[in-house]
Amino acid sequence: MTVMVPSTRPTAPVRDRLVAAIALTLSLMMKRWPLRWQIAVVRLLRNLPPARLARLEALNSAVLTVIPSWWPGRVACMEISLATVIATALTGRRACWVLGARFLPDSAHAWVEVPEGAVGRNIGDAADRPWLPVLSVPWTTALGHRRPGRPGSRRPGPHPHPNE
Repeated sequence: MTVMVPSTRPTAPVRDRLVAAIALTLSLMMKRWPLRWQIAVVRLLRNLPPARLARLEALNSAVLTVIPSWWPGRVACMEISLATVIATALTGRRACWVLGARFLPDSAHAWVEVPEGAVGRNIGDAADRPWLPVLSVPWTTALGHRRPGRPGSRRPGPHPHPNE
């Protein structure tokens, strides 16, 4: 008698899987672009309201669900995190795409953050050797607001003009 072992792949609602499949396709196409172009596209999302952590986790799970097993190329943290950011944007919300590194041994990693927390950051032995964020796109403060004093910011910078 053959025993069927259930798959360990996460499941997600059909709507989330559809959004995730579109986002993963875009992410894999953008993978061939220079990194500065990818960053520029993600920066365009800075005016969207931030996503909730639970929604981000659901979309990340949906992205993990739709990764095709037959894909001949690499689908790792950078592609998954970018797809999660794109899926979040397709639902009208924003998440930060974070690229980070750590030492001994040197390695790089990508994950997604919202003001409430991160998804995909604590993998493997991250408790012993935490990841250090190197680049966060779009750049935000801990409260989820844009950096003050930047073009397009509605708040004045930290040093207003002396004549004002």
